[in-house]
Amino acid sequence: MVQFILIGLLIGVPLAAQQQTGRLKVHAGPSRAAIFLDGRYIGPAGNFGFARTYTVAAGEHEMRRTEPRCQDVTKKINVAAGKTLKVTETLSRLPEPKGPFGTLKTGQPDKYAPVFVNGKYMGHSDEFDFGAQGLLLPPGEYTVRIEPRSGAVIEKQVTLEAGKTTVVR
Repeated sequence: MVQFILIGLLIGVPLAAQQQTGRLKVHAGPSRAAIFLDGRYIGPAGNFGFARTYTVAAGEHEMRRTEPRCQDVTKKINVAAGKTLKVTETLSRLPEPKGPFGTLKTGQPDKYAPVFVNGKYMGHSDEFDFGAQGLLLPPGEYTVRIEPRSGAVIEKQVTLEAGKTTVVR
């Protein structure tokens, strides 16, 4: 009898948790657009492919999609308990910036660590760390912030010069 009660309690825990959560699946173009839920970065839209969804608390949330070459989109969403909410949207492109540019590179083991420049999301660390990869920005002074999932946040003031590369580690 005790075994049946224990098994019933163990089975009931995930069911109760499932009734308080739902799933979020986002198909946003471009795939490198960042997804923020209630102000917290949860990853690039490309991570939400056909097999990947995120478990979130049931209820109303603020979801923001941002990509430096596109217009940001912020809206309220309502995730129903035990259900999957699918959000599909393509962000509108902004006009192409004009050079000259300096290049910003990052060196960070957490490849999905979000990179912010002057408070604006610019991409994740893996996009700016290898070979010819880098973030092109007009010459000037910037505050660069990298937020790895584990370890210390990196925040540095940098000066970018036209035609030169600056690395933040």
